Amino acid sequence: MKMKFFELITKMKASKKTAGFTMIELLIVIAILGILAVAVLSAINPVEQINRGRDTGSRSDAEQLISAIDRYNAFQGYYPWQNGSSDDAYEVAWITDWDGDGIFMNNDSTCEVKDLLGAGNDISCVGSNELKVTFFSRIHGAGYNYLKVYHGPNASDSTYVCFEPKSDAFKTEAATRVTAPAVTPADYPPLAIGNTTDCGTGGNCVCLP
Repeated sequence: MKMKFFELITKMKASKKTAGFTMIELLIVIAILGILAVAVLSAINPVEQINRGRDTGSRSDAEQLISAIDRYNAFQGYYPWQNGSSDDAYEVAWITDWDGDGIFMNNDSTCEVKDLLGAGNDISCVGSNELKVTFFSRIHGAGYNYLKVYHGPNASDSTYVCFEPKSDAFKTEAATRVTAPAVTPADYPPLAIGNTTDCGTGGNCVCLP
């Protein structure tokens, strides 16, 4: 009986010794995890991933803006920068962007496109509520990668929304598109091609559609 009691005590002590990790073992595991984390970060290039995320956000905003412009045109019969269906001034210059006062209707200094697509301006511009006010607050915000709007001089021309690509992946996409046989200055914003001032070091902007 006495031997069994001592055997039981011995087993309990042994189980306590093997129940957890020692401090040295924990430090070794932490060191290995740190090495793996550094290796993963080096492989995925966190700056590229951040820039790609920003470019994806800009693409999403450009899609929303184009869709809102198209819906406005379909419902009203004219673009939000025109004064009405009889206005034949379709062109929106590439140099016009959304970081300052925005785009005004032709021959009108009170109605901005953002007011007509949004909630209005509480003065004389009735908004269509195609986009929320917070959308324009975001794309006008400091540090935002501003969107540039382009429409040719003809009613049949497409509306483009362009932005400077920040990530290598989007720069490659832009370069591939502007060198494609189907893309020519006649149907694509000329200043989206080879423009290092507005489109970054790659020289080409990402444009939708």
